[in-house]
Amino acid sequence: MHKLVRFLKPYWWMLLLNVALLFAQANADLALPDYLSRIVNVGIQQGGIEHAAPEALRAETLRRVQLWMTPDERAYISERYIPLDETALNYSELTARYPGAAETPVMVVNAQGRADQTELDAIMGKGMLANYFVQQLTADPERTAEMAERAGIKVPALPPGTDLYTVFERLPAEQADAMRAGLTKQFSAMDNKAIVQAAAPAVRAEYAALGANVDGMQMSYIIRAGALMLALTAAIMMAMLAVGFLSSMTSSGFARDLRRAVFERVSAFSAGELDNFSTASLITRTTNDVTQVQMLVMMFMRMIIYAPIMGVGGILRAISKAGSMWWLIAAAVGALITLVMVIFILAVPKFRIIQKLVDRLNLVSRESLSGMMVIRAFNRQESQAARFEIANRDLANIGLYVSRVMSAMGPVMMLIMNVLMVSILWVGAHEVQNSSLQVGDILAFTQYAMQIVFSFLMMSFMFIFVPRASVSGRRIAEVLETEPTIHEPATPVALAKPVRGELTFKDVAFRYAGGEEDALRGLNFTAHPGQITAIIGPTGSGKSTIVSLVPRLYDVTAGSITLDGVDLRDLDLHELRSQVGLIPQRSVLFSGNIESNLRFADESAAPEALREAIEVAQAAEFIDALPDGMSHEIAQGGSNVSGGQKQRLAIARALVGKPPVLIFDDSFSALDYRTDAALRQALSRYAEASTLIIVTQRIATIRHAPQIVVLDEGKMVGLGTHDELMANCKTYREIALSQLSEEELQ
Repeated sequence: MHKLVRFLKPYWWMLLLNVALLFAQANADLALPDYLSRIVNVGIQQGGIEHAAPEALRAETLRRVQLWMTPDERAYISERYIPLDETALNYSELTARYPGAAETPVMVVNAQGRADQTELDAIMGKGMLANYFVQQLTADPERTAEMAERAGIKVPALPPGTDLYTVFERLPAEQADAMRAGLTKQFSAMDNKAIVQAAAPAVRAEYAALGANVDGMQMSYIIRAGALMLALTAAIMMAMLAVGFLSSMTSSGFARDLRRAVFERVSAFSAGELDNFSTASLITRTTNDVTQVQMLVMMFMRMIIYAPIMGVGGILRAISKAGSMWWLIAAAVGALITLVMVIFILAVPKFRIIQKLVDRLNLVSRESLSGMMVIRAFNRQESQAARFEIANRDLANIGLYVSRVMSAMGPVMMLIMNVLMVSILWVGAHEVQNSSLQVGDILAFTQYAMQIVFSFLMMSFMFIFVPRASVSGRRIAEVLETEPTIHEPATPVALAKPVRGELTFKDVAFRYAGGEEDALRGLNFTAHPGQITAIIGPTGSGKSTIVSLVPRLYDVTAGSITLDGVDLRDLDLHELRSQVGLIPQRSVLFSGNIESNLRFADESAAPEALREAIEVAQAAEFIDALPDGMSHEIAQGGSNVSGGQKQRLAIARALVGKPPVLIFDDSFSALDYRTDAALRQALSRYAEASTLIIVTQRIATIRHAPQIVVLDEGKMVGLGTHDELMANCKTYREIALSQLSEEELQ
């Protein structure tokens, strides 16, 4: 798969932008539970009070709060609270917020206090709690002794209405310190957040005493936090839209470039490379396999990057909210990893089999559809249907197996998630009861846990999908890494103009890749311009192989073939093939119309040239009989014309280019003798200066050729005219007598 990464280089900026957007989206997603926690903890439970250190409080209250502090703490607080007077910069704002400041001396936090708000909250929170506790203690004289004893405070019996603070200030230092320690020791085990939450009612009561709108402060906090959550949600939506657009653009462009590269590489293959890949396999690799890799790129940009960010970020934030419950997430993640590994072991090995079975199904389908006439002629519909059913059933069975394994993933995932949620609520309830955590923290922890589970769920799907896509990637890479054996020369040699078309075979030998012996050997002959060189021989003697060597569909393994004295391997491939007109044994027409098929040889050919070519090829008669003539549509593969018509159109297409070398590879086999004779006669006039090479099985087609090459088992066993070969070549004589009588051969 990594071998295809180079096709992503044109889209590097999209990838970078996509990663940045995913980081932003993940951070926004992870921030939402935190804001929910703040709404519950601060907005609802604490009445909108964010800090244990009041922004403003009465001077008398501050004095009483400082009574419960150590000397160092009192000095620290005295430096951070200053009297509110008209010289203060925000005097009007503070008096508007706290109307009671105009009637009683008020102390406010200075800039130094705001700079170290956390430490200020810790000290003031304990003092505010102690002060609030004493206020509650003295409000009910009947319960004073009981509450004091429970708190560990030794308070003497006092008459009703006695101010406890007055008594406290008059106590000896040792007794006062003991009373202070007893009152504050119960706060020592509380963390800063717990202190802030516990002190919030005292701070709220102080604000209310100063005439502040405490209900408005609470609602304002909730609205601010809610507005931020809405803004984050909108940002997440915009990021998701942008990520979707970028991933679609990148994956589509990547797939387009990959298909183009595969097509260009296959187009450059010689016949030898094409022999290594079936047509059905190449089609699957260009379509299904590329689609699999395209989906991987899209999911990579949407999920593979995003899931780890969410997973790691969720773990860090969950631990920061409720570190004591980390083991719940660890257990859930461990269960998920175990599940993924089991599915990975069961399902992944089947993906390579699936792709091979898709190739097999395409092959059977293609053969059945292209050979439908033969299947019907031999009444083999049932056997072909059974063959297709086997291929289809094999693919379906593997697909069902993988689907069953994957389907088990969903219920197990839901079980893990539900067990995790119940466990969090159970453990969290005890933590809240022990004042170790706040309700909002439990809610946030639950959401983070769900985000972590979903992140691992996404990653688990990746572990399943990536191996399948990697199989497709390797199959595509196999095509791209297959180097063509036919190479352009480093320094091409130009042919002298005009090109004569003389072809010379000198000690030519050829062996197919993997073959144990040569298919051709010892070929020595010259095809001269202006004359016909015929090649004949038994089936399998190597006739079509010779034809493939001229346009360099294969390269000779020994010897050389020259065109006008220049070795074919020294010529530019485009120039060489433009000098050769090849009419293959199996005529191929392309979807379009007759004219577009003829212009395949020369797009700029004049209408007169097209007309002349179809007349020479003896195709004018049936074309003129068509209602739309040259505009007649040709179906895929030329299925709507007869074999003879297809051959004549293929011959006309080669003639349109007017190449100096024309090769007919058994191209007259579908023509009747009258049409064959008329075509050869017209061809001799049309291409009188061209080198004509005719490969055929018909003696009647070549008996008048000035040069006939006879092949047998890859060797040239005869060279000469018809009469010479009848006298001197046993193989030629046997072929001739098998077709014509002695009298006809005279």
